[in-house]
Amino acid sequence: MSAASSPAATSPRGVRSRIGAFSDRHRSTSVFFGVGLAAMALPLIVLLPPFNSFSGQGVWMDGFTIAGIFILLALGLNIVVGMSGLLDLGYAAFFAIGAYTYALAASPFTGIEISFWPMLLIGAVMAAVFGIMLGAPTLRLRGDYLAIVTLGFGEIVPITILNLSRYTEGPNGIGGITAPSIGDFRFPTTGNPWPYYLVMLGLIIVSMMLIYRLQDSRLGRSWMAVREDELAAAANGINTVTTKLLAFALGASTAGLAGVFLAAKLQTVTPNLFRFDVSFTVLAMVVLGGMGNIWGVAVGAFIIFMIQSVLLKQLNIFFDNVDVPILSDIDFLQYQFLLYGIALVGMMLLRPEGLFPSQRRKRELHTEEDADFGEHGDPMGASPE
Repeated sequence: MSAASSPAATSPRGVRSRIGAFSDRHRSTSVFFGVGLAAMALPLIVLLPPFNSFSGQGVWMDGFTIAGIFILLALGLNIVVGMSGLLDLGYAAFFAIGAYTYALAASPFTGIEISFWPMLLIGAVMAAVFGIMLGAPTLRLRGDYLAIVTLGFGEIVPITILNLSRYTEGPNGIGGITAPSIGDFRFPTTGNPWPYYLVMLGLIIVSMMLIYRLQDSRLGRSWMAVREDELAAAANGINTVTTKLLAFALGASTAGLAGVFLAAKLQTVTPNLFRFDVSFTVLAMVVLGGMGNIWGVAVGAFIIFMIQSVLLKQLNIFFDNVDVPILSDIDFLQYQFLLYGIALVGMMLLRPEGLFPSQRRKRELHTEEDADFGEHGDPMGASPE
């Protein structure tokens, strides 16, 4: 009997192992087909009960497109936090930079009208430049100190945009932003969500492919070495300065890409779109999805966004209909960050590696737990020798 037809090979575990091995060998193919299958399935699933009772397909598709923006943000923050171990609490600032870059380059406010497609690259580059500007002064900082600096940067950018009303229209924001177009076809503002959905699908596929390439490259291994032990990485010849700067730059560029898309889709941007709660939400997506795992972060971002945009709204409607006095007075959307906090605390206690951890990250955490148990929890923890 051949190995391929053996019981072990045809068991569920054997099938999963072969699928995992194929995915590891053919990253780009697995991303293309995985994201493509999900993108084809979602519009069909929402036609089935109970989803079709919540909203029409167009509303769902629009929601999936916005969810894609948060997937891009989570993928970018995963480079900084998950792969490199650098805590960034001001990630929404790069999101704002990308959005305002496109707003200033494609609106009546400035009289400039640059096409959406090159602006995707320009917005990503602008955000990357600001990522380097943030990373350069913080190279010696780690942990809480780095978090405080990035938090400050995340507040400085929206406040600066708010106060530079001569260039940004201040709290009113910039409107009338040019919609994307292909030839003579201009993307519709309402009624047809498919063009934006398909563009977002392409951006996610390309971003995931590139990030997988980075993860498997020498730079990706350097990020992981810095995350595990920066001193040991430097002692082994890794240029930690360049490594961390590239993490900030590439993570920021993904946020800039998402910002350009957001501005093009909404055709207006205001400073309120880029508050600290956006940074916190994206960080929650990365942590809950599984830091360091690209697929896990993408799935985690999608799940959390759908809970936020669909489940909590439906809870409000449900309790209003059943007429429970206490629960019908609660607006669950107002408590979303409380729920995020509870979920994060619970995750750190019960499953610190996240819902879909990378195998490497899972081994790291459980190795640390075993070492702590041997040192502190086991009275016989000393070596038997």
